[in-house]
Amino acid sequence: MAETTNPPGAVDDLALDESVTFTSELIRIDTTNRGDGSCRERPAAEYVAERLAGAGPEPMLLERTPGRTNVVARIEGTDPSADALLVHGHLDVVPAEAADWTVHPFSGEVRDGVVWGRGAVDMKNMDAMVLAVVRAWARAGVRPRRDIVIAYTADEEASADDGSGFLADRHPELFEGCTEGISESGAFTFHAGPGMSLYPIAAGERGTGWLKLTAEGKAGHGSKVNRANAVSALAAAVARIGEHEWPVRLTPTVRAALTEIAALHHIRVDLDAPGFDVDELLGKLGPAAALVESTIRNSTNPTMLEAGYKVNVIPGRATALVDGRMVPGGEDEFVETLDRLTGPGVDWEFHHREVALQAPVDSPTYAKMRAAVELFDPGAHAVPYCMSGGTDAKQFSRLGITGYGFSPLKLPVGFDYQALFHGVDERVPVDALHFGVRVLDHFLRNA
Repeated sequence: MAETTNPPGAVDDLALDESVTFTSELIRIDTTNRGDGSCRERPAAEYVAERLAGAGPEPMLLERTPGRTNVVARIEGTDPSADALLVHGHLDVVPAEAADWTVHPFSGEVRDGVVWGRGAVDMKNMDAMVLAVVRAWARAGVRPRRDIVIAYTADEEASADDGSGFLADRHPELFEGCTEGISESGAFTFHAGPGMSLYPIAAGERGTGWLKLTAEGKAGHGSKVNRANAVSALAAAVARIGEHEWPVRLTPTVRAALTEIAALHHIRVDLDAPGFDVDELLGKLGPAAALVESTIRNSTNPTMLEAGYKVNVIPGRATALVDGRMVPGGEDEFVETLDRLTGPGVDWEFHHREVALQAPVDSPTYAKMRAAVELFDPGAHAVPYCMSGGTDAKQFSRLGITGYGFSPLKLPVGFDYQALFHGVDERVPVDALHFGVRVLDHFLRNA
């Protein structure tokens, strides 16, 4: 398919510099989200709104809860008949313990060609790159083909109730005409072996199923026989859940990923052949297996336990939290299995639940994302993948918006991008930001 292009790229040296400056300065604005309601994204929201306003689009600041601020702006495209495209990024970050870091996590320090700090990859880098692109368009007098709706959201690192959930539920009119969206966790360099650079572009997300388990028993003295010990019942249920081997469930996105990655390794596969063993195939894909292995099944990982208040007192109640994830189409199996694994005496409920997502990998928009990445890194291969976790695309899907993960970064060999999400010493190379600005400019103008 021939690609129709708009005027030459608008990226100039100032846009490249601003992508770095904005990333650094946004990191310095501490928007730590501990999930307890204490986060205040407003200073970061005001920061991006001020710079958006200077570029032309009039931003709106919207809150459900004071201080939990979202920013939305629309850039009009040249083709009024085209569907609009949503570009969204969250402003909050997960906590960071300064003592564990090489540099202070909220310093935004630029050292040896790298920007350091919490949010450098998740996802103030993308926030900054989009801001730099929009401002470059304003300077060059460039407009995209489609309307572009830009949303900077609060609360993505918790429930999204104050962020994308609030926007989707209370302000759907702001996203009128949007049929597709792009956001975090895709189009980063994944070095799959000597001479093989992949760019996984996300076309799906597993659903979120955070669980609360509760065991009710009989309180009593720790020295006495107790056949109704809530801790014992809960511990047994947690062990069953943690040890459960979930069956393989290959979704269309994962099937496409396996097929394309296997072909790049010169492996012919028939995913529907009798006796096909996906784990055996993953063993042949080397490092690239990491792009797929967490999304071929549902999963349940126990993460928190709470019971009792003294060693010689048997408590009457014990609770646990489990991080569950569901592949698209695997929700019913997930619920039925949890009913069986918890067993008698232990109840469970969804502490937080969000849908699984799938997006087509044969759409014109996906083809343009592939083309944009491969244009700026010739010889690399863009491939589909499904995210093991979730993003704000889940909430925006309520509006009928198909979500993709497309936050382009060109990364050097040995740079473990995925390990830095919520990790220590989170950082992003300056060159990666420059690459991302160029790719986003090209893609967004022509999408």
